[in-house]
Amino acid sequence: MTQPLDLGRKPPIAINPAIDLAVEPRLQTGESALPWISPQRRRILLVRLSAIGDILFASPLVASFRRAWPEAHIAWLVQPECASLLRHHPDLDEVIEWPYPRLRQHWRTGHPLTLLRETRALIAELRERHFDLAVDLQGLMKSALPVRLSGAAERVGLGSREGSGRLMTRVVDKGPNDLRIGSEYLHLARMLDLPMDGFDMALHIVAEDAAAAEALIAEQRLEAGYVVICPFTTRPQKHWFAERWITFARRLKAETGLPVAILGGPGDRVSAAGMARAAEHEMVDLSGRTSLLSAAALIERSRAVIGVDTGLSHMGIALRRPTLLLFGSTRPYLDTTRPEAQVLYHHRSCSPCRRRPTCGGAFHCMRDIEVDEVLDALRGLPGVEL
Repeated sequence: MTQPLDLGRKPPIAINPAIDLAVEPRLQTGESALPWISPQRRRILLVRLSAIGDILFASPLVASFRRAWPEAHIAWLVQPECASLLRHHPDLDEVIEWPYPRLRQHWRTGHPLTLLRETRALIAELRERHFDLAVDLQGLMKSALPVRLSGAAERVGLGSREGSGRLMTRVVDKGPNDLRIGSEYLHLARMLDLPMDGFDMALHIVAEDAAAAEALIAEQRLEAGYVVICPFTTRPQKHWFAERWITFARRLKAETGLPVAILGGPGDRVSAAGMARAAEHEMVDLSGRTSLLSAAALIERSRAVIGVDTGLSHMGIALRRPTLLLFGSTRPYLDTTRPEAQVLYHHRSCSPCRRRPTCGGAFHCMRDIEVDEVLDALRGLPGVEL
């Protein structure tokens, strides 16, 4: 039988040191974490449940932890739909799936007993692994709860929000407002005194996914080459406009002979099909027809990748393909750290708007990016062959 959890064993750590419940201030830039992370740690749990891009941004930490503790057992807790991004990482011993969407659905549909039963089983599985150190890389309550319930004696939260810092033994801030890709994870590595050389995103493709991509390439007669576009994402202020994608595809085909392959998820199929119809023979719609890793294999085989702020676009950087990012005022980074990957971005006074656009749906930040500018930038990418 699962034992009741002792949530009161450690005193709370406050996000704001001024709160009188605080017993230890959070780590600030310049303070070393080494005194409280033992070099004898042997079982480490990293938690970043979603999404594609954020997991890629955090992926360099795996190699950093491995170099710091070569003999450690390192696991990553992730939602099932993103697990394949990590499954073949050579420095990970284990990928553990945490079915957060299903647990949330149990709660929303009024099945608390099912939720309790599944959660207790998941907690028992985590505790059986006897983690010494658990790190919440997401900083939300949904990611902090499994960290706290894992039973790890040391629990580190990165930029903890929503009160989740109270479930940690230490909280590390996100560091300076650095526009480098994945800057908060590099900051965490620095604060934990982890090796930071070669702090690059990792994405590993296996033969099965490469074969699936090759089959699609043969089916669509793309063997002579193609350019991938990733036009779909979660928020409208991140989208470039469909008519511009269509114009871009027509211009690219006319000038280079290369077709455009559209990548996206099942939810993007209607939009992708509409763009492909309008572009006629210049676009090949592959949205909803790939797994995450077969999409990655298609990206790896492409001449170049052009996309908005979405996980598939960031794969281009991880796979070291010529990549052009079209960012509006939500821009997550400007420095890709790679010469063959560049950002097109026009600063506006409202930037970054994040989830609160003030333009009334006009999205001038994305409208500022013209087709000619995209074509010129694409031609100028190091390594691009058009």
